[in-house]
Amino acid sequence: MGESLKTFVGGAEVEVPNSIPDIRAALPEERREEFDLAINGAGVHEIQAVMRHWMLEAVPDPEAERILDRLAQDEAERRSVA
Repeated sequence: MGESLKTFVGGAEVEVPNSIPDIRAALPEERREEFDLAINGAGVHEIQAVMRHWMLEAVPDPEAERILDRLAQDEAERRSVA
């Protein structure tokens, strides 16, 4: 396996999964099939970008999740008013 990678989320240092099995295991169950398709479909020139995308997606970011939840609530409210 590769060297341990880390990033900061909400001011705290967190470890980032850096192998295909580790990234897949860190993803929510409902995202794993999409990950499998992306990884299996990536060519030699795309594999690094595909892995970078998914390894960062596998790291939970509470602030980003709060923003997405708020946007979803705002959208739901707009739909109910219309």
